[in-house]
Amino acid sequence: MCGITGIFDTRGERAISQPVLHRMNESQAHRGPDEGSLHLEPGVGLGHRRLSIIDVATGQQPLFNEDGSVAIVFNGEIYNFQELIPELQALGHVFRTRSDTEVIVHAWEAWGDACVQRLRGMFAFALWDRNRQTLFMARDRLGVKPMYYAVLDDGLLLFGSELKSLLAHGGLKRDIDPLAVEEYFALGYVAEPRTIFTQAKKLSPGHMLSIRRGQPLTSVAIEPQPYWDVRFTLDNPISAEDACEELRTRLTESVRLRLISEVPLGAFLSGGVDSSAVVATMAGLSDTPVHTCSIAFDDPAFNEAAFAQTVADRYHTDHYVETVKSDDFALIDTLARLYDEPYADSSAIPTYRVCQLARKRVTVALSGDGGDESFGGYRRYRLHMMEERMRNALPAGVRQPLFGLLGRVYPKADWAPRMFRAKTTFEGMARTSVEAYFHSVSILRGPMRSQMFSPAFKRLLGGYDAQQVFDRHAAQAGTDDPLALVQYLDLKTYLVGDINTKVDRASMAHSLEVREPLMDHKLVEWLGTLPSSLKIRGQEGKYLLKKAMEPKLPADILYRPKMGFSVPLARWFRGPLKQRVRSAVLGERLLSTGWFNPSYLRHLVDAHQAGTSDYSSPLWTLLMFEAFLRNVVDAVNGVKSMGSGLKSEGLQI
Repeated sequence: MCGITGIFDTRGERAISQPVLHRMNESQAHRGPDEGSLHLEPGVGLGHRRLSIIDVATGQQPLFNEDGSVAIVFNGEIYNFQELIPELQALGHVFRTRSDTEVIVHAWEAWGDACVQRLRGMFAFALWDRNRQTLFMARDRLGVKPMYYAVLDDGLLLFGSELKSLLAHGGLKRDIDPLAVEEYFALGYVAEPRTIFTQAKKLSPGHMLSIRRGQPLTSVAIEPQPYWDVRFTLDNPISAEDACEELRTRLTESVRLRLISEVPLGAFLSGGVDSSAVVATMAGLSDTPVHTCSIAFDDPAFNEAAFAQTVADRYHTDHYVETVKSDDFALIDTLARLYDEPYADSSAIPTYRVCQLARKRVTVALSGDGGDESFGGYRRYRLHMMEERMRNALPAGVRQPLFGLLGRVYPKADWAPRMFRAKTTFEGMARTSVEAYFHSVSILRGPMRSQMFSPAFKRLLGGYDAQQVFDRHAAQAGTDDPLALVQYLDLKTYLVGDINTKVDRASMAHSLEVREPLMDHKLVEWLGTLPSSLKIRGQEGKYLLKKAMEPKLPADILYRPKMGFSVPLARWFRGPLKQRVRSAVLGERLLSTGWFNPSYLRHLVDAHQAGTSDYSSPLWTLLMFEAFLRNVVDAVNGVKSMGSGLKSEGLQI
């Protein structure tokens, strides 16, 4: 696990500045504290920060082929590299190391772009082939590892594991993309391939980008190409009993591949189904006690430590627990700097803490991330399927005007018992399936964003709505099954933009590598063949995973209500953070942008703090956006950005 960065002259062989490349590389030193190396040649500069995991002695990067004509910087792990070595040796390739990085170099020589099809793991890499005058970049299928890039006006291409490495170059324009702002306030993150800055992009999961030097950089020339997608065929006739057996076999294989390490290895253990399943499987593969860690909260409403302890006791793990105060909100500015662009999942706080805890004991940790998306674990999936049955029962000509009216007139009753909070359901019933799902997962729904944004900002959007992110992916889903469709949407959006981003930045902040067995692409592909009835049955989510793990885990672990990894935002904003949220949301920094409606911002703060509405999620989203402006934009642009930087549209960033 590492940090990579680089500069590539797409037009010629201009000299790359060693000090600039060094600055870009060192901006990511937290990702790789063990070593830092650079490679420069005419028109190419590659940087690497190393966290030594495999082939500690000889796996330094940038790494080269036998004659030095191919160089690579790589972030991640290739779990099947040992299987590929004999095949590549039979083709005449000579290995100088025992690292998975060298496998990619020779795989590129042997198979070109198709090399990514042979790689099983989490990865983001950039490879320079001098003979072909080609820079090749690729990102793993499910977006576990990040990759950012930007083409500057002078033809230089920058890339890096984090946006901060591109910002460190000094030539990246800091213009904020209004469309990214719209996506952020809808989803809580900026969706791939967009970033918060207009000039920078994310390489999407399952995509590769190949640029030949001297090739005109038209939009076609720099268009990443997909090499993989998950297909929900739902056509596997397997019985539930046989599916449970095969799932246990596949999960065992996925975990076994992720146990390869030359440094201490363990697992997160929250006491939920996913992490417990991973730990139970690890214990069956290990001759020594598995290292596990979890955090406890001093607020019982958020504390799952007892459930984690149950699993630890059953498998005699070397379990390590630390208690975190529920009022752990001192990380707001730290998180803003860590994520580089606005990011609004408040569970980033406990995730940061559990990574901090794990790094005291291990360098590699396995997690249960990805289980909800692939196995059908989210409560919102069950609600969506119920709504879908209702949508299908009524003609659109009746349903849309009827429920549209009810959605508009029914009050937002956050204070009422759940059975009376029907506004969201009415609004969803008036929409198409994709529109309804987007509406259900939005932090600030369309009407709220419309009230919050100023007329000037809405003109900048030009009619753009973050709904288009979901529409674009839905067009590629290849299924109209209600569950499969929303699983596909989450695999393309929420899993990548929220979950994987959160875990990557939080873990790398502490130089910890996290591996996700439930995101093994072969496992995900197989699950896509299973009917939805094996994922949700009645009101039970993750049906197959729970049934498969019944011999290994107690019922009170498998079938208890899902708690999640949350923090008490609503209480914070009425108590210890009351003044901070008021100062941030109603303060000069947000208002100076000209993008927000001050009266609506005041309504959000006043109504929440009066207890008449729960606006904790929108307020946290605004709080983190303000923190991003102060800690990233202002830190880069200098103090003058607070009072200058007027755009032609009359707005400030």
